[in-house]
Amino acid sequence: MTSRISLKAAAKINLYLEITGNRIDGYHDLVMILQSIDLCDRVDIRKIGTDEIQILCTNPEVPCDRSNLAYKAAALMQSLYPEIGGMEISIDKRIPMGAGLAGGSANAAAVFVGIDRLWDLGLTQSQLCDFAAQLGSDIPFCVSGGTALATGRGEVLSPLPDLIDLVLVICKPRQIAIATAWAYQTFRKQELLATSQVKNQNLSSQIVAAIASGGESAPHKIGRLLYNDLERVVLPEYPAIAELKNKLLDQECLGAMMSGSGSTVFAIAPDLDRAQQIAEAVRTDDIDVWVVKSLVRSIFDA
Repeated sequence: MTSRISLKAAAKINLYLEITGNRIDGYHDLVMILQSIDLCDRVDIRKIGTDEIQILCTNPEVPCDRSNLAYKAAALMQSLYPEIGGMEISIDKRIPMGAGLAGGSANAAAVFVGIDRLWDLGLTQSQLCDFAAQLGSDIPFCVSGGTALATGRGEVLSPLPDLIDLVLVICKPRQIAIATAWAYQTFRKQELLATSQVKNQNLSSQIVAAIASGGESAPHKIGRLLYNDLERVVLPEYPAIAELKNKLLDQECLGAMMSGSGSTVFAIAPDLDRAQQIAEAVRTDDIDVWVVKSLVRSIFDA
């Protein structure tokens, strides 16, 4: 019987993020379009002889205790399936923290998928997504991956046609990490929902149609329709992020936007060569840059 499994866990970006309502549970009603990208962590899960859950990580800033989402995913699976023994979970961290790229959620998703396979539980993707939703709004998408419309608080997923070979430049200011909770709470505190500029524009339907249209023109259409409500609170507070976005827009990309609650900003490029040129133009000692492509799934063998 297999005693270990190694998986890649992909980051995600938001091509669209609209806050449509305040929920009484403290969360927000959202309309999002999510996309997996090939910036990945590696997650190794190894069976051990005790019932313990041990977390190891190459990034010393990542907590390796019960607060880690990967730990929480393992603990939830142990509580649901008592036959599961202990495990060591090793995370090779490539996705930056506090970046709006769902790195922690991706690690948890890999743990759900890895445990299912390692202990041969025979769970469906739908079951794994239900478990994932108990821990966080981004985790169900990180289990299923690809391109999806997310509603509810982000956990209700409708698959969209795969975006094949969408080329992106991902930029992360090294010194800035943003707490997702802060961004949403500030949006609510400032009552920005009342002044939404996209509420009646049906922008989300337009970008879904652009994705469905496929072909060479799709990236151009998508680039013109990028939208993120959280930019309204984050960019005024963090002018360096606004400056980075403007720098990308100056590089003749197809569109640029902050992902999630930031601090990552991404640009859609027409092709790989142009993406490399954009990356070189914006890379500095303070800004990490990756050229990536879209993925059709988010958890796969390492």
